[in-house]
Amino acid sequence: MQSLKKYRRITVKIGSALLVDRTTGLKREWLASLAQDVGTLAAGGAEVLVVSSGAIALGRTILGLGKRALKLEESQAAAAVGQIALAGAWSDALGGHGLKSGQILLTLGDTEERRRYLNARATISTLLKMKAIPVINENDTVATSEIRYGDNDRLAARVATMMGADLLVLLSDIDGLYTAPPARDPSASFIPVVERITPDIEAMAGAAASELSRGGMRTKLDAGKIANAAGTAMVITSGTRLSPLMAIERGERATFFKPSPTPVKGYKTWIAGQLEPAGRLTVDAGAVGALMSGKSLLPAGVKLVSGNFARGDTVAILSPEGREIARGLVAYDAADAVRIAGLKTAEIETVLGYEARSAMIHRDDLVVSQAGAHGVGGQGGE
Repeated sequence: MQSLKKYRRITVKIGSALLVDRTTGLKREWLASLAQDVGTLAAGGAEVLVVSSGAIALGRTILGLGKRALKLEESQAAAAVGQIALAGAWSDALGGHGLKSGQILLTLGDTEERRRYLNARATISTLLKMKAIPVINENDTVATSEIRYGDNDRLAARVATMMGADLLVLLSDIDGLYTAPPARDPSASFIPVVERITPDIEAMAGAAASELSRGGMRTKLDAGKIANAAGTAMVITSGTRLSPLMAIERGERATFFKPSPTPVKGYKTWIAGQLEPAGRLTVDAGAVGALMSGKSLLPAGVKLVSGNFARGDTVAILSPEGREIARGLVAYDAADAVRIAGLKTAEIETVLGYEARSAMIHRDDLVVSQAGAHGVGGQGGE
């Protein structure tokens, strides 16, 4: 494992189970040790961003709600109580090492809508310039199942790429990636380095293992795909020990995910990191080849349109086998995309009744995924 000292901007994600004991509440000794780690990195010149779960878990403990399943409004109320306690705890812990901190609560639209994405980025950038540690969480007080990130692994990856972090650290209850979930398969072997996240690597992931956490290895690999594509390295390691960041520095077990050698930049980072595509376009083999060579997606290559999307929404592009190979901003509403799928450019105006764009997705608004084409990257200005 490489030294953390080589990275200039580090995003650290902390899971709920690391911060909150289900009976006694906040794990203050552990938080103090992590704050000391952050202070050590900051003293060495690194900028550190913290993505902290724990609001609902902490609020549940404070309110005495036990381990039962919560209704949506109960979860939101628990988040409201827990978040204020969590923010205070972070402020106290970081303040003990001379560090200022600021709380950022994000909803899904804050990173998925371009204008709000830029606004969130500007706020966090200003905090970093002021030498304050941004402490970021999903705003669980208002999020519902339809409009949420669903897990803080992907939120952390979105934040890391939005802020141009060169390293994302996911602190978990497992010390890295194994060939199979070790709790179910004692013969599973540890993987220290992942060159890139392939379908074979994804097949090794298991499901979530704790009622305090929504994430699991699958969401961590989803986070890795987002981060690595934007040139951000990722580490998965155990956060259950004290001073977990310095444990990485000491060479204790962790899985290192290498960033793409041809990362997407600027505007295309936002497209590539979109968490939930509004629709999907299945294309033929000819279109796959065209996309791999850097060309736009034309209607002629589209075989199937699914989803209820509007012009300008992010859609996923699937190969004939159903594997996602790219994402892009679509130039047509879903209804019109269905009507012109498979048509040559000259036929579009006759069908739609107006002169239309020749591309379903222009190459300037399109990012080929690492899984789709190893070594194919997109460049785009801000």
